[in-house]
Amino acid sequence: MSEVGDNFFERVYVVARQIPYGKVTSYGAIAKVLGTARSARMVGWAMNAAHNLEDIPAHRVVNRKGLLTGKHHFEGTNLMQQLLENEGIVVIDNQIQDFEKVFWEPTMTK
Repeated sequence: MSEVGDNFFERVYVVARQIPYGKVTSYGAIAKVLGTARSARMVGWAMNAAHNLEDIPAHRVVNRKGLLTGKHHFEGTNLMQQLLENEGIVVIDNQIQDFEKVFWEPTMTK
C-alpha cells in the first residue's frame, strides 16, 4: 500500500475524526502517529482537502505552536476561530490560549 495520495489522506482523516470536542492537535502529531513524522505538511494538505467533508473536524488541527495557520482555508474571515471558540477554546490573535491544556495527543486505534 502506498503512503501517499488518497490512502495517506484517509489515514489522516481516521485520526482527525478522533479529536475530541474542545481539544486540538497538530499536523505534526498526526504525522507522527501515522509513522510519517516528516509529513506534517502533507497532513496540512489533507486537512485542506477535507473542507467539503463534514465529518472531518479540520478546525481542530493547528500548527505545533497552537497557531491557526490553516484558517485561510475556511469560509469567512474567522470561521476556524469561531468553531474553536464554540467548543470553549480561547483564541487570541490566531493563537490558542492554554495550548498545553487543550492539546490532544493522537493514538492509533483500530
